[in-house]
Amino acid sequence: MRRMFSLALAALALTTTLVALDADNSLGTWNVNIAASKYTPAPLPVKSLTVVREVFPGGVKVTTTGERTDGTAINTTYSANYDGTPAGVTGKGSPYDTVSLKRVDANTFNYEAKNTTGKYSATGRIVISNEGKRMTLTAKGIDADGKELTLLLVYDKQ
Repeated sequence: MRRMFSLALAALALTTTLVALDADNSLGTWNVNIAASKYTPAPLPVKSLTVVREVFPGGVKVTTTGERTDGTAINTTYSANYDGTPAGVTGKGSPYDTVSLKRVDANTFNYEAKNTTGKYSATGRIVISNEGKRMTLTAKGIDADGKELTLLLVYDKQ
């Protein structure tokens, strides 16, 4: 009886550990906080941005909608594995057409975004706050015009 209890306890501990390792705290709907976000060269090129992150086997499905400051609509989607393999971005309004992601832990993700036919290229990190209410994306790279860019996008969870 004692042995069965020990085995059951060990199995429960292992299952709990595996579930925790597979967690993805980036899932959900996020709205950009324009006042807290920064872009160099200024100004921030978006008026509004909503990101929906959903479960995708081995990664995440991301749908982004919003509006650029020039009135252009943003409506893109991609499904990427967390293994760093580039995934195609479909839709309109994005300066990049591929994204690759690597999960560091449940709250931290490294990414790279590129335009395969243009100059845009950025690498950065996505971090979910400990309480899970804020997502921060930081990046450095080259914009579509070939100029250096730095980006800080702060999102609030809906």
